[in-house]
Amino acid sequence: MSKLIFEKGACGRNGISLPEMDVPFQGVGGLIPKNLLRKELPLPELSEPEVVRHYTNLSKLNFSVDGNFYPLGSCTMKYNPKINEELAALPGFTQLHPYQGEESVQGALELMYNLEKNLSEIVGMERMTLQPAAGAHGELTGILMLRAFFKDKGESRKKIIIPDASHGTNPASAVLGGFEIVEVATDNSGGIDIEALKKVMNEEAACLMLTNPSTLGLFEENILEVSSIVHKAGGLLYGDGANLNALLGKARFGDMGFDLVHLNLHKTFAAPHGGGGPGGGPLGVKKQLIPYLPVPLVDRQGGRFFLNYDLPGSIGRMRSFYGNFLVMLKAYVYILSLGEEGLRKAAENAVLNANYLRAKLKDYYELPYKKICLHEVIFSGSRQKAKGVRTLDIAKRLIDFGMHPPTIYFPLNVPEALMIEPTETETKETLDYFIEIMKRIAGEAEENPQLLHQAPHNAPVGRLDEAKAAREIDVAWQASG
Repeated sequence: MSKLIFEKGACGRNGISLPEMDVPFQGVGGLIPKNLLRKELPLPELSEPEVVRHYTNLSKLNFSVDGNFYPLGSCTMKYNPKINEELAALPGFTQLHPYQGEESVQGALELMYNLEKNLSEIVGMERMTLQPAAGAHGELTGILMLRAFFKDKGESRKKIIIPDASHGTNPASAVLGGFEIVEVATDNSGGIDIEALKKVMNEEAACLMLTNPSTLGLFEENILEVSSIVHKAGGLLYGDGANLNALLGKARFGDMGFDLVHLNLHKTFAAPHGGGGPGGGPLGVKKQLIPYLPVPLVDRQGGRFFLNYDLPGSIGRMRSFYGNFLVMLKAYVYILSLGEEGLRKAAENAVLNANYLRAKLKDYYELPYKKICLHEVIFSGSRQKAKGVRTLDIAKRLIDFGMHPPTIYFPLNVPEALMIEPTETETKETLDYFIEIMKRIAGEAEENPQLLHQAPHNAPVGRLDEAKAAREIDVAWQASG
């Protein structure tokens, strides 16, 4: 096991060179109360190369899309162009302050105004709030707007319908917004069960929250009929746009009948994803819901951009200031870099890559839905489970080959699920390597299951006891010695 940095170094080593002090000396005792002073501060003494190597080696222990294939289904972990980071690091952006007057931030307001217009056009909505800081935050924003909308209409709709294959954030957001959940089943083709929907869609239901493409990686083929059923009952159709990567330039939520939809800038539009943030979950709406959007919106009068707080029906502010500005900036750069044709090609290549994996691995892993998929492909490890090898074992074994495992055991209605999203940014060579390894693992499941039970074999940390880790949380690291 690697040593902690406190175990390295030696007395007298130094990796810094400070200039002579140019201010009068004053002891720390005169600046800080004595009861707050440490009596001992055992910091390690290391040379600069020791420090650099230590933290560089630590960074190599983490999986990232910059260093490895990262096919995490439902999360769209695609490569982030470095031009996005370079532009977001410009001092004109990083040194902005949210309390600056509007006249001094006209460039930032113009960027937000243009980004809203672009995103609204991409998904077919009338207006959009950029405030939400993540997809689930966008969901909550939409739920609160729905509640305000129906309250103004004098309707007491207390239920929200959610498919059994939905993202887990959908029911969580709905409950947080004060609604009851009604689950609707998926049919044998992977779409929403139309007859089941008809039975639950009534005057008590505020909306149907629908992910399209679904978490099964499939396009909702009956979307126009679904939209009609919801609207005839007086409800609204909410779109979870987490999987928008499959639709860019090809189909729009507004044209399918959706009334509101949230997006994930940190998925579809290539801002860094993971590690707890930052993210962006803009929410777009049709005309009837505009009065309820959070304030402020960015509007334009003549050649001047301004923050518009004049929305009497607004649900109020959903985030401090105006959202994660640098995430917006990166998404804007991404859209301008690719353009209309580039965005369309991104979706086409994402779908092509997923179907390439589907075709190459369908004889090795069970395919629950034997049809063309979109951005991601869902396999089941049930064939391997019959040999005593769980999907978890397959995922752990992939680590030995330098790849991040795909999403496993989700969606919940697919037993031993393997949810694989290659995205558009991976080459055929990378996909072929992944296919080769997945075939090898399928062979190992037949011939040497114990090898998989003990994986990973060459990772910094071996197989952990997940149940114990969940029940006995201990973040201390005992150094070996």
